[in-house]
Amino acid sequence: MSESQVGEVLIEAEEFDDYGGWTLESQFAPEMGSPYLLAHGNGRPVDDAQTSVDIAKGGTYSVWVRAKDWVPAHHPGRFEVSLGNVRLDTEFGANGQDWGWQSAGDVDLDAGPLEVSLHDLTGFAGRCDAIFLSLNGNEPVEGAGPDARDWRRRLRGLPEQPEPEGPFDLVVVGGGVTGSVGALVAARLGLRVAVVQNRPVLGGNASVEIGIGPRGEKGATVAEAIARTPDGDLQVGRLLESEPNATVILHHQVFDVVMAGDAIESIDAREAVSGREIRISASQFIDCTGTAILGILAGVPTMFGIEAADEYGESHAPPERLDQHHGNTIFFRTRMADEPVEFPEVPWATEVAKDFADLGGQAKKPGEDNGDGPVVEAFRPPTDDNFANLTRRLTHYWEYGQWCDPYTEAEHIRDHLLRAVYGTMSNVKSMEPDKWANLEFDWVGNVAGQGEFRRYIGDHVLSENDIVNHVEFPDAVVENSGAFCLHHPIHEDYDFRLKDWTWDTRDEEPFDIPFRCLYSAHVSNLMMAGKHISVTHVAGSVCKFMGNGAQHAIATAAAAAVAIKHGATPRQVHDNHLDELKTLVADARGGT
Repeated sequence: MSESQVGEVLIEAEEFDDYGGWTLESQFAPEMGSPYLLAHGNGRPVDDAQTSVDIAKGGTYSVWVRAKDWVPAHHPGRFEVSLGNVRLDTEFGANGQDWGWQSAGDVDLDAGPLEVSLHDLTGFAGRCDAIFLSLNGNEPVEGAGPDARDWRRRLRGLPEQPEPEGPFDLVVVGGGVTGSVGALVAARLGLRVAVVQNRPVLGGNASVEIGIGPRGEKGATVAEAIARTPDGDLQVGRLLESEPNATVILHHQVFDVVMAGDAIESIDAREAVSGREIRISASQFIDCTGTAILGILAGVPTMFGIEAADEYGESHAPPERLDQHHGNTIFFRTRMADEPVEFPEVPWATEVAKDFADLGGQAKKPGEDNGDGPVVEAFRPPTDDNFANLTRRLTHYWEYGQWCDPYTEAEHIRDHLLRAVYGTMSNVKSMEPDKWANLEFDWVGNVAGQGEFRRYIGDHVLSENDIVNHVEFPDAVVENSGAFCLHHPIHEDYDFRLKDWTWDTRDEEPFDIPFRCLYSAHVSNLMMAGKHISVTHVAGSVCKFMGNGAQHAIATAAAAAVAIKHGATPRQVHDNHLDELKTLVADARGGT
């Protein structure tokens, strides 16, 4: 260890020995630079997070803490830090700044073990990324770019290059319902498959972290996978564990691809807690993230936003193209306690919620959303009766971010929704204090239900007319079902609520998905399944349902098996082995 390293200590919050009541938050690492600890107490300060580190050399250390003041005018997420028996004077998360390193002065430290603690002061989303101790005057490196990554890697003693994993026959990126089912089918077809998920659990929007009930086409295989265990988790995780050909790689964020010509040779992924990086190689890849991340990292063209009506002749499309997309959604649940429960004053939240006092649209339990909730009787949303009923009932009316960049502003979107939910709780309790004195939060999700991102371009782009007219595609491999589900932002008074909703059930008949929508036109060994397949925005509004995405995954898993058998690309499977693919897909899907 060099002298500079002896005098520099980086304490990553995600590596704390005991999180206490803090929550590991890794979903925004690509945009802000690192996982962090979140004091998600819904207004009640959480228990201390604690760890022990070894100080190699005693002396006077400069102390830096990376934090975020997430509502700069009000500072709701404040916390303090203790180093040994010294509690630092600085309140972090209160400097009016976005993510950044904040100096906390100097402290004398002896060589040897050092106990470190985080003390939450508010229960309202305080967040700590890391603590840096410097004996030699060096300052920490800010940001999420290569310099900051290299600096962190060096201080953590991590290898400069990712460590190899594999090779596999197939790598599925994204472990939601879509990717989990795809990996399960691939394993059962005899492929050595790895599924890489950036969360600590499988299931995506249907997971115990979020809990939406999957809609769309099912079939026996999907129904088996999405059945829930008594604790609300999806059964697919246990099914994958029982498959010797399947490797599940949880809590790893894919951050790079290695290309060989027009093919992906391997992907690089970073583990959330340790920061360890791995390089996973395979013959075939399926992107099931819903974010088109592999295509973006490969630098290929993608589609984004809402196409104009004349681009594909779609009746549900707007007259002009919009750089807009489905937003994200926060899920929550309330309950009545046995005795009165105070809720802090939250002016920073009510400035978003305004006078909104309707906590309808709750997630009752994993797999059951759209539950009723408390509403102040005097409160009436300024809208027609039909929409008012939907407002009370539908979870997804809590939606925001339609004009934000979902790749770089996801934390802001989530935080805005948290403010709306907390502000609404405050309104309900303050506007009818006697009726709702015992009301409290049972659960508020810190992981948003994700909306729409970029979409791939395949050899065919499915449109509204393809679906409505039931176009017969020679390469149809699976069916999808459901309504066109179009979200129209933003409510005239509340920007965290939808203005309106289109739910067009058409003729209620399933429609075909051609294989040409399930492989990339630009990357020779890349297929895709889920809401980012090759579709227009309108067509994607029905293809996005999780059951439908699982059908895409079944087809692409089967295509990977055919491609590997014949040494072919997905496009060559389409051109030369289509009948074999269709037969394999039908067998893998199972009966209804």
